[in-house]
Amino acid sequence: MTTNKSRGSNESAGTLRAIAEQIVQSARAGPPVAACTVITSPPESESSPDPGAKMLVFADQAVLGSLGVNASTGLEDAVREVASAAIPQHTVATLAFRPDGEQLHGRRAIEAAEAAVEVLVEVIEPAATLLIVGAGHVGLAIAELGAFLGMSVSVLDDRDEFANQERFPFADHVICGDFDVELSRFPFTTNTYVVLVSRGHLVDELSLKHVIQRDNAYVGMIGSTRRTRAVLEHLGEEGVPRERLDRVFTPIGLDVEAETPEEIAVAVLAELVLVARGGSGAPLSVAGRELVASRVPRRSGKI
Repeated sequence: MTTNKSRGSNESAGTLRAIAEQIVQSARAGPPVAACTVITSPPESESSPDPGAKMLVFADQAVLGSLGVNASTGLEDAVREVASAAIPQHTVATLAFRPDGEQLHGRRAIEAAEAAVEVLVEVIEPAATLLIVGAGHVGLAIAELGAFLGMSVSVLDDRDEFANQERFPFADHVICGDFDVELSRFPFTTNTYVVLVSRGHLVDELSLKHVIQRDNAYVGMIGSTRRTRAVLEHLGEEGVPRERLDRVFTPIGLDVEAETPEEIAVAVLAELVLVARGGSGAPLSVAGRELVASRVPRRSGKI
């Protein structure tokens, strides 16, 4: 695949083929890419891009294709910057720009502009997959809520009385087998969210050792601060790089003092949404912020 960071020319048949192949690759296994398609363009402008022109933008702002032979450098630079920022936000949006690249915000600004270019920015990536290691009560609640949020849910456990389709009718895949074997062949992608909620820290450590070296979107592990710190320290002693260990969300979930499996599931999925969409996790209301500020946190160690 050929990429560049400069203004491209009108797409040749080879470039169009490369764009199509990259879209298929990104949808199957990554890396994620933002597809930018010109929807409308003012015909009277000399710097108008070509309607239907498509440019792929990668996370490092490398591009494949262009917005057309007449598109200004300023426009392509602006679209490239916005598109690369959209990748970690999993965005699909129609954005408007002046032909020179100035972004227009709001319908009034678009209507007031002498000329406007509308570009559809769509992040292409594998479907969001939630892999839950551990089919106990917490894993069951997380799986059900994950399915409700539209994620493709996979559940892994080595106990057939827990890992079965009757217990998880809403899961796409229920895997009963050896953790070491099954994790070594699981199809991880850059849009896989891994939640480790097994029955003990030995299984969690084994599972974490498998998934921590993969470029997943999220890895979270249940347990108290003391227990999870011991797991991370042990893996560090075995040679797992510190930057990989620092990416593990543990103890897992947002701090809402969750107690029940269902409450823990809400805390965990809220953290997954935060990672996927961005945000601070803080209450939006003044009353909520004041309530949080007035309380002394009490860590139960359950999430």
